Amino acid sequence: MTELEDLTTRLVSIQSHEDPTAAGDAIESWLRAETNAAITRDDAGNVIARRGNGRSLALVGHHDVVPPADSQVEGEEYVVEERDGRLYGRGTADMKGSVAAMLLAFRDADPAGELVFASFVGEEEGGVGARAAIEDGFAPDYAIVGEGSMGYSAPGVLDVAVAHKGRRGSTLLATGESAHASEPEKGENAVYRASDAVDVVRDLAVPETTVMGSTMAGSLAVTGIEGGTAWNVIPDACEVTIDERTVPGERASLERTEDVPGVEWRVDQDLPPMRCDDEGFASRVVEAADAVQSGVAEPVTKPHATDAGWLADAGTTTVVCGAAEPGEAHTAGESVALDVLDRVRRCYERVASNWSGREG
Repeated sequence: MTELEDLTTRLVSIQSHEDPTAAGDAIESWLRAETNAAITRDDAGNVIARRGNGRSLALVGHHDVVPPADSQVEGEEYVVEERDGRLYGRGTADMKGSVAAMLLAFRDADPAGELVFASFVGEEEGGVGARAAIEDGFAPDYAIVGEGSMGYSAPGVLDVAVAHKGRRGSTLLATGESAHASEPEKGENAVYRASDAVDVVRDLAVPETTVMGSTMAGSLAVTGIEGGTAWNVIPDACEVTIDERTVPGERASLERTEDVPGVEWRVDQDLPPMRCDDEGFASRVVEAADAVQSGVAEPVTKPHATDAGWLADAGTTTVVCGAAEPGEAHTAGESVALDVLDRVRRCYERVASNWSGREG
């Protein structure tokens, strides 16, 4: 078993869907044993390590996971199995495998500038740890976030995501006045008001943008509607849920729904999109990915929101590069290829070792 496989197996085996503390403890202990970096553990539970001086490059991951399937748990640990060159288990792809690769690259690289390692909590809960770290002053100049970027340009190719979509989840709250359904004119039907607001949503333009040659289009969808209390009562309340995938720049003009009488628009979650603002940095990571594989890496866009959005929103130049393949994360058969883990480790180390501290 290689050092990378062993470290990944150890991290994956630790339960961290309800409480990521033990996984953070293991990461912190490894850093203290294997490096002479300055290590901090903030109140949120994030593990952050730094070494060197100059402009900073951060390798960023997260050690929380989504709840496992029953087959992925045995006693107090997650089940981790190696079969045919792949590691299976909750968190192998998303994203303790990439965290392990980042730890080894952080230890082994010899950059001229400052190198930072960060593993956050609460990524699966909307970026809780990333936001806490940023509020506490975490502000690297550049970052590679280890979410999946495998297989976007072609199967088996490690790509580099230079942008990703965000997600804004919102609710339309329509109010009316109840009445007996035999005399509907004496009430104000909240479902009708909600329907009028849905018509507004249907007609809204969805923004799109181009990032380094790749076009990203947002999306907008009504995903649920609930209203009414009985078949013979005019409803006085109705709620409509909306899923919006956002792109860097403009948003869909959902505030127009409030032009409908009795309708209020409420934003429930807003995960920011990401766009790398330095083509030179993106090219450097793409070149590193090229150097560690036979396939040709491409700058690509990613449909899912990640902690990279919070970092980019706070001013960090960010790309996404990691071992997860499409369709692996959050599944009962979640797995990661060991050769891909090695590939991303060498990519991270290559970028970090060539870091001069004078970028920008």
